[in-house]
Amino acid sequence: MRPSLSSYPYLAGGKIRDLYEIDSEHMLLVATDRISAYDHILSTPIPDKGRVLTAMSFFFFDVLGGTNHLAGDPDDKRIPEEVLGRAMVVRRLKMIPIECVARGYLAGSGLADYRKTGKVCGIDLPTGLVEGSKLTDPIFTPATKADLGEHDLNIDFQAVIDQVGPELAVKIREDTLDIYFRAAQYAEQRGVLLADTKFEFGLDTKNNLVLADEVLTPDSSRYWPADEYEVGKSQPSFDKQFVRDWLTGPESGWDRESDTPPPPLPDDVVAATRARYIEAYERISGLSFADWVR
Repeated sequence: MRPSLSSYPYLAGGKIRDLYEIDSEHMLLVATDRISAYDHILSTPIPDKGRVLTAMSFFFFDVLGGTNHLAGDPDDKRIPEEVLGRAMVVRRLKMIPIECVARGYLAGSGLADYRKTGKVCGIDLPTGLVEGSKLTDPIFTPATKADLGEHDLNIDFQAVIDQVGPELAVKIREDTLDIYFRAAQYAEQRGVLLADTKFEFGLDTKNNLVLADEVLTPDSSRYWPADEYEVGKSQPSFDKQFVRDWLTGPESGWDRESDTPPPPLPDDVVAATRARYIEAYERISGLSFADWVR
C-alpha cells in the first residue's frame, strides 16, 4: 500500500516543485502543474505539465547515464498515489546555489547581454550575431539561483570560482557542457534543436558532483523545431515562450513593468501550452505520453 502525501513532512516549495521528506537520506520531489513567467507564478495551471516534466526528466536521466540524484523508478512504492507520475524519489544532496546554463544558440537573456556588451557572462562573442545565431561552440553561462520572486542574474566564471572554488567550478563547467552537447545531439536526431538549457548540481556525502532536480525539460530548456529554424528571428518553441508571448502581447492587457500580477491565462493559451509540452516529450523521447505512469 502506498503512503499518502500527508504522511511526509513538507520541506520546501519553489516556483514549480514541492519537496517532502521521506527519511534522513531521501526526499520526494513533486512537480506541480504551476507555470511561472517573468518571476511570477501564474494563477492558471497547465494540466499535465508536472507529469510531462517528470516523464522528460526520467527519460533523460536514463539516456545520459552517469551519476544523478534518482533513488527510485517512476513507480516506486514510496510515491503516493495522488502524485504518481509527477514525483521522483531522490537522494539528499548539498545543493550548489548556481544555475548551470549551457547555450548553443543566442536567445533570451544571453541575447540581451550580447546586444549590450558583445559578451555573455564575460565570454567574448563574434560581432554580427543576431537572434537565433548558432554559436561556434556551446558556452557555459552561469547565473545566480534567485529566491522565489527574484530574478536570476547572469554571472561570469570568476564568480563561480569565488563561490565554490576553482576545482569544483571547472568540474561544473565541464559537466554542464558535456551534458548539453550529448543532449543536443540526441534531440537534433529527432528534429529538435536544444538552444539552451540549465542544470542543477549537488554534492553527495563523498563530495561527488551529482546531477539533480529536473533535467532537459521544456521548463528548463529552450527547444526549437529544426525544420522551422530561421536565424535572425524569434523561433517557434516547445517551451513556455508561448505563454510569455501572450503575457507581453496586446490581448493580455498586462504591463510587465507594473506591480500588478499577470492575468489568468485564457483556455486556448492553456490548451496550446499543454500541447507544446506533450509534443516536446513525444518528439524527443519517441514515446507516447498516454503510456506514462498513471
